[in-house]
Amino acid sequence: MTALLDLELLFVTGKGGVGKTTVAAAIAEVAARRGQRVLVCEMDAKGALATAFEVATLEFEPTEVEPGLHAMSMNTEDALQEYLRLFIKIPFLGRIGPLASTLDFVADAAPGVKEILAIGKLAWEVKERHYDLVVVDAEASGHVVSQIGAPKVIADLVQVGVVKDQTQWMLDILEDPRRTGVAVVTTSEEMPVTESIELLERLTTETGTFPAAVIANRVLPEIFDDAERDVADRMSGAVDLLVDEVGPGVAAVVEAARIIESRREIGESHLARLATAIEGLDLSGATRGRAALDLPILSIPEMFSRAHGRRVVSLVADVLDRTLDAGSRDGSTV
Repeated sequence: MTALLDLELLFVTGKGGVGKTTVAAAIAEVAARRGQRVLVCEMDAKGALATAFEVATLEFEPTEVEPGLHAMSMNTEDALQEYLRLFIKIPFLGRIGPLASTLDFVADAAPGVKEILAIGKLAWEVKERHYDLVVVDAEASGHVVSQIGAPKVIADLVQVGVVKDQTQWMLDILEDPRRTGVAVVTTSEEMPVTESIELLERLTTETGTFPAAVIANRVLPEIFDDAERDVADRMSGAVDLLVDEVGPGVAAVVEAARIIESRREIGESHLARLATAIEGLDLSGATRGRAALDLPILSIPEMFSRAHGRRVVSLVADVLDRTLDAGSRDGSTV
């Protein structure tokens, strides 16, 4: 399959709370470490990406947060101003408040207007090759289909003219799995996995864009091997005897180990369900004359860390970096 870092445009999405912003920032950091010129963009402008990189704020104009790594926050008014300047050749020296208000009115009447401006900005950066990789901290899984699919919707509605031309070059980028992909972030819990499966089933059909990877975040590590698990089971049945030998705290330790192992096993079953769903996906259209597309599930372990911001981003980037190195050694790609 096309390696994540070989793509030109990568959308990162997932159910709220699964860590998609951290993962998006980490992927961008890995690419920058490897010498790529990278742009990472926050689409919902809530400030989470600025927090991840520990900068005061991010604007529409990209800010270099690390060598080779630029970050920005999407702004519809600025995107419209840039669109008018680039394509309609209308220069604007100041803000376009009245026109932005009109845009809000039109957007309410015709869903997809704001989305296509935002997606168009990102596709333009790819088209002009300003960066080697554009990573998008996209909307959550419940909204990302309408966001990525806006050019397709408008292209289906408008068959001729300038609007058709303007959306077609975006679709040429978005629907090419060699250039664009979607990374779906989940955790090993029931609802995030269920939403991820639903998104994977809808994604290509409704947007024309293909999934590139599924990333399982905060996966609990296996604390016992088979032999140790048998010992732990026998210890659970002999806590009273152990209390006499070790002390009263042993009961809490054994119970904590049992709960952690139980949670890990439940999480493992959810990821197995996800893997089964992935096997049933029709990704034949993503081959474009190449070998059949495999959709990997990458695991990021639970960090058990109180760190936040840039420190967590670096820890996750270290994991992804090692995963990429391992893939390179065994001949596969991630």
